[in-house]
Amino acid sequence: MDYFADSIKKAIRTVPDWPKPGVAFRDITTVLQDRTAFRKLVDAFVHRYHDQKIDAIAAIDARGFIIGSPLAYELNAGLVLVRKKGKLPFDTLVEDYELEYGTASVELHKDAFRPGDKVVLVDDLIATGGTMLAASRLIRQIGAEIVEVSAMIDLPDLGGSSKLREEGLNVYTVCQFDGE
Repeated sequence: MDYFADSIKKAIRTVPDWPKPGVAFRDITTVLQDRTAFRKLVDAFVHRYHDQKIDAIAAIDARGFIIGSPLAYELNAGLVLVRKKGKLPFDTLVEDYELEYGTASVELHKDAFRPGDKVVLVDDLIATGGTMLAASRLIRQIGAEIVEVSAMIDLPDLGGSSKLREEGLNVYTVCQFDGE
């Protein structure tokens, strides 16, 4: 997977001091604009899961939708949207999580999965892990099995991937920015 990781990492733009001084923002729009990089990104995920029986891709609002949609299509799996609170129109389950400046919530339709469904949870990046942990709790509450949580980018210095592993979740990321 180094073939995918190296080229995708090179396509990610780093914006220094945004949104505040000292933050190196990892801008994925440059990957999406580059048709070769975007194809390699989707292919990295497809190759990872194509030999497995995956029932659904759970994609986190909103950038997870970008990866989750083509992945679900290629794997012939369903696509389930994990949304910010107040965005889903039917009966939902809600999970709160901590942010550095307060709390936020994600929600999932109560009927999004059947017990035992094999699910891959997808987002664009793993930072502190709060959103993915909250989403994974909702998925497990319904009774689905999380095969793996996955993202384009891991920011291991922020500890999110470690927290996810501590919760017993398998973690896959295409590339990481470690202290860079």
